[in-house]
Amino acid sequence: MDIAIGLVVLVAAAATVAAAARRLGLSEPLALTLAGVAASYLPFVPEVHLEPEIVLLGLLPPLLYTAAIRTSLVDFRANMGAIALLSVGLVLFSTFAVAAVVWWLLPVPLAVAVALGAVVAPPDAVAATAVARRIGMPRRIVSILEAESLFNDATALVALRTAIAASAGAVSVWNAGGDFLLAAGGGAVVGIAVAYALALLRRRITDPVLDTTLSFLAPFLAYLPAEEIHASGVIAVVTCGMILGHGAPVWQSAASRTAERINWRTVQFILESAVFLIIGLQVRAIVEGAWESGLDHTTVIVTAIAVLLAVMLARPVWIFGWALLERAFGRSAEPWSHPTVVSWAGMRGVVTLAAVLLLPADTPQLPVLKLLALVVVGGTLLVQGTSLSWLVRRLRLRGPSRAEDALQKANLLTQASNAGLAALDEAVGPDTPEDVVRSLRDRVVWRTNAAWERLGRPESELATPTAEYRRLRLVMLRAERETVLRVRDSGGADYQILQHVLARLDLEESMIDRFDEGEDDERVETLAVPVADAADCAHLRAAPLVCESTEPDVCAECLAEGLIWVHLRMCLTCGHIACCDSSPGNHATAHFGATEHPVMRSVEPGEAWRWCYVDELLG
Repeated sequence: MDIAIGLVVLVAAAATVAAAARRLGLSEPLALTLAGVAASYLPFVPEVHLEPEIVLLGLLPPLLYTAAIRTSLVDFRANMGAIALLSVGLVLFSTFAVAAVVWWLLPVPLAVAVALGAVVAPPDAVAATAVARRIGMPRRIVSILEAESLFNDATALVALRTAIAASAGAVSVWNAGGDFLLAAGGGAVVGIAVAYALALLRRRITDPVLDTTLSFLAPFLAYLPAEEIHASGVIAVVTCGMILGHGAPVWQSAASRTAERINWRTVQFILESAVFLIIGLQVRAIVEGAWESGLDHTTVIVTAIAVLLAVMLARPVWIFGWALLERAFGRSAEPWSHPTVVSWAGMRGVVTLAAVLLLPADTPQLPVLKLLALVVVGGTLLVQGTSLSWLVRRLRLRGPSRAEDALQKANLLTQASNAGLAALDEAVGPDTPEDVVRSLRDRVVWRTNAAWERLGRPESELATPTAEYRRLRLVMLRAERETVLRVRDSGGADYQILQHVLARLDLEESMIDRFDEGEDDERVETLAVPVADAADCAHLRAAPLVCESTEPDVCAECLAEGLIWVHLRMCLTCGHIACCDSSPGNHATAHFGATEHPVMRSVEPGEAWRWCYVDELLG
C-alpha cells in the first residue's frame, strides 16, 4: 500500500510541477529537477533509491519509442552523416575527454574514469525534445538533435560495458570493436524484424484498443530480444519506432492512429515528468554519500566543476572542429549559427542517471562518481537548458512560422482534396444520388477553404464562413448535449445508447476544436514560400512576383452583386482583383475560367504567396 501511495503522490506531484512550468513558460525538466531537490530535503519525504533495471527496462524503452515514432525517417536519412558524427564520434570524444579529467583529479584507474566518461557523454532524448519543443528552433536542427539523442545512448552504453570489463581485465581493442558492431548492427536488425512483424499484425487489426495494446508492447518486444543477444536494445527500440511511425498511415486505421497518438502523448508526459522529479529526489542521498566518502571536500568540488566544464566544452570543440574541416574542403555552407546552437544543446538526463547505477558496487570512489553524474545532469539542465532559448534569440535563428506552416498545410490539403474529388468523379455510378455527391463535394470544399481562410486577416477582424460555422456548430452541439443529458437524468433511455450518442457528439466537437489547436499566429513577417517551390511549374516561373494594378483593393464583382468577400486575390497577368474561393462569389476562380490567366497572388496584408490554377501548385 505504501508503494502504491508513493507512486500516486509522485505522479501527481510531477504532473502538477510540469503543468505549472508549462503555464509559466519555464523549462519543465529543470523545474521538475529543482522541485525534486527541494523535496529531498523535507523530513517527511523518504529517501529514493532507483534501481538501474527500472530505468533501463521500465522507463527508457517507452520514452525512446514515443520519441522515435514522431521522428521523421526521411529527415533521418537526409541528415544521417551529421547524426552519426554526433551520436558516435562526439560521444566517444566526450567519453575520453571526461576520462582524462577524472583520471587526473581522482585516485581511480583509467578504466573507471572512462566508465564515468561514458556515463555522462550522451545528451538525453527527453531533455533535448522538451527544450526544442519549448523554444521553437529551426526544424533541421531539431531533427538532428532528436535523432542524435535517440542513437547516442547505444554508443555510451557499449562504451560503459567495455570500460567495466576493462576494469576487470577482460577486454581488448578487438573485443570492444566487435561489441560495438554487434550492438549497432544487431540492434538495427532486431528493430527492423520486430517492426515488420508488428506491421503484419497491424494490417489485420481494426480494433483501436487492440492496436494500442500492441503499440504499448512494441518497445519491449524490440528491447528485450536485442539485449538478450547482447545487441543494443536502444537502437532496436529506436529503429522499430521510426519504421512503425513511418508506416503508420498505411498499416493502421485512422482510429488506431488517433488513439495511439493521444495515449503515447499521455505516457510520455507522465514518464518524462516522473523521471526528472526522481532525479531531483536522489540529490540529498547522493550528495551525502559523496561528502562522507573520505575524499577531500575541495577535491570533490573541483572535480565536479571540472567534469561539468569538460562535458560542456567537449561538444563545441568537436562540432566546430568538424565544421571547420567541412568548410576547408568546401563541403558545408550552413551558417555558423547552426553549429553554435547544436554545440550548446547538450542537456543530460535519465540515461546518465541510469548508467551510473550500472557501475559495480566495488568501483573505487563510487559515491563521488554518482555525484559527478548528478552534477552533470543538473548543471547542463541549469546552464544550457535555461540559456539555449536566449542563444537562439541572440543568433536570430528563425523557428517554424505558424503562418507559413498554415500556408503549406493549405497547399497540401488542396492537393489532397483535388485528388479526392477526382476519385469521387470516377467512383460515382449511375444510381448515385446527386444529393450525396453534392454533400461530399461541399464537405471537401469547405474543409479546403477553411485552411486557406486561416491566412489573411485574423478572424478577430473578419468573421470567415468557416469561423462562423465553427461558432454556430458548437452552439448547436452544446444544445444537443444538454438534451441528451436531460434524457439521461430522467432515465428515459438505455445507458449504452446514451453513451453512443454522447460519443458521437464528443467526436464531432473534438474535430472542430482540434482544427484550430495551437494555430493562432501574430505574424509581422511577409508570408511567402521559397521561390524554389515553383521550379516544377512553368507558369509560376514565368509569372512576376507582383503586378501593378489600376484597380482598388476591392472585389468589384462582389460590390456589384451586393456580396461580402473574405479574402482578395490579384491576377498576375492583368492585375484584376477578385475574391477568393471562400467568398460567395468565387470571382478570382471565375476570372481564371474566363481568361485562362494561370497565376494569382494574395492581396492580403503581409502575404506574398502565389498560386497556379493550371498545375495547382503553390509558389
